[in-house]
Amino acid sequence: MSATVGCIFVAVACVALFHDAFSTYEYLSTMKTLGKSPLKLPFSIIAEAFFSLFTFIIGIVMASKELKDITYRGELAHRAIDDHDVRTEFIRLSKRGKILFGDSNLGR
Repeated sequence: MSATVGCIFVAVACVALFHDAFSTYEYLSTMKTLGKSPLKLPFSIIAEAFFSLFTFIIGIVMASKELKDITYRGELAHRAIDDHDVRTEFIRLSKRGKILFGDSNLGR
């Protein structure tokens, strides 16, 4: 139910944004025809742009699915410990850190 309402909110936001873009184009072309320089857009156009933004955000939040657990503990719940490669080779600093560490035998 909320996914459908969210999709409706997104559709309303898109229509409002397209209408806002058309209103902006119409306003600027009218000002150009009259020979006036528009200093700023009218409040109604700005308010409609923010309305479409907030409606879009609410619609996307309502239409999205539940977030997945992405913690390491959650990942281990689905896999065995044998599936993970320990990879301790990247800790060996002697190959890359001779300038920093000199001739010390780190990692050996």
